[in-house]
Amino acid sequence: MRRIFQLQETKMPSKEASAENRFDALALAESLRITLGRFVRGVKTQANTPTTPQSETLSLLDQAGPLSVAELAERRNVRHQSMRLVAAQLEAECLISKLPNPADGRSQLLSITPKGQEKLSSSREARTCQIADLIEERLSEQDKRTLAAAILVIERLC
Repeated sequence: MRRIFQLQETKMPSKEASAENRFDALALAESLRITLGRFVRGVKTQANTPTTPQSETLSLLDQAGPLSVAELAERRNVRHQSMRLVAAQLEAECLISKLPNPADGRSQLLSITPKGQEKLSSSREARTCQIADLIEERLSEQDKRTLAAAILVIERLC
């Protein structure tokens, strides 16, 4: 369902205007959340790169650097045992490796391997190409300029 939001200037008392702007912000936020979620899921499906616990873990290790199983579990909001199973699968596929933890000799850190980075990069490239194809197929030049401006606005929310 496509929704169009317009922030209308009215001459309401400031308290009412504030409540109206808050309503507009909430409605806009919900629409943005739904639309971006649908867009991301659609691109991942069309590019055949669905999110899995393994891909989320590889992405996290790529962004954050080496982490312990406990740190990964906390950041991914999963149980330690579940994260240990995911890590074992990734290690069996040579996508991550274990390193000694310099801060704690009793534990190890998990790090993404070159093979893991290659797999992650390949998935990202497939999604980027899918998005580029959609942009070329469905957007006019004016739409592309609008999208570029919208990206700048969304970046300010980050």
